[in-house]
Amino acid sequence: MNLKQLEAFVQVAEGKSFSKAAKELFLTQPTISAHIASLERELNARLFVRNTKEVSLSEDGKDLYRYAKQIIDLQKQIEERFETEEEGSRHCITIAASTIPAQYLLPRVLKRFNEKYPDEQIKIMESDSSKVVSQIVDHIVDVGFTGTVLEKKHCRYLPFYKDKLAVITPNTERYRRLKEESPDGIDWILEEHLIMREEGSGTRKEAEEQLKAAGIPAEKLDVIASIGNQETIKKSVRQGMGITILSELAAVDEEADGELLTFPIPGADAGRDINLVYNKNYQLSRSAERFIKVVKEVYLRESVN
Repeated sequence: MNLKQLEAFVQVAEGKSFSKAAKELFLTQPTISAHIASLERELNARLFVRNTKEVSLSEDGKDLYRYAKQIIDLQKQIEERFETEEEGSRHCITIAASTIPAQYLLPRVLKRFNEKYPDEQIKIMESDSSKVVSQIVDHIVDVGFTGTVLEKKHCRYLPFYKDKLAVITPNTERYRRLKEESPDGIDWILEEHLIMREEGSGTRKEAEEQLKAAGIPAEKLDVIASIGNQETIKKSVRQGMGITILSELAAVDEEADGELLTFPIPGADAGRDINLVYNKNYQLSRSAERFIKVVKEVYLRESVN
């Protein structure tokens, strides 16, 4: 077993493709296949389950991935510490982010980070909050962004932004009248078709908690659809399929254009925390430390000013 084999294994595991791994490592696909075959022979284990579209890790493969990822990360840290990489080579930070931070908060961070460290590369994987935390726990990514704090060991959360939720409706005469007649109440939501984010979403969990605090239990809501894609939800609302509860950030442009209306949730506090999360049991790379520093520069300093 050697580092080249483990590096090939990690690339195939993350890209779910031998051809993608070959492209990432500037090798031929037969070379990647040979590395994986050698590992499987040496470990006497089947590492991947193959089908016509992609490859996925077997149970043995999942165990090996956790060890191999640590080894590859340690190799990168050694190279960074002693500056052994070739001049012009670029580091890559892997980031997992839930929808709101990925779409509305990270762009400003990425711009500032690129200005300060133009030689760094960033890979972002968007998923729901629970998956983000799982990727941090398993050390699949360097840092994560999530709107939900899940009590998982080894995770350290750094809140950096307050996100307010709102009831979002079409901009029709009926809802304009509701906004005038009931500016501080949303009991009428019980009579509406509701489109919610998917299970596991931090937005959905927070929405249900805030509604409960406002005297509206989740079980009494008429939820007609659970959708993971936020843009699909907003389009469905605009077309009159129902109403939704999302971050105020998600509806800023549409409200300015007169397409949607937003209603505050009564009794809601200053907002939920959006958190940066990382695994405290692993040494962060220099690149990841720089990235976290930029997040603090962009958002935490603003909250003080």
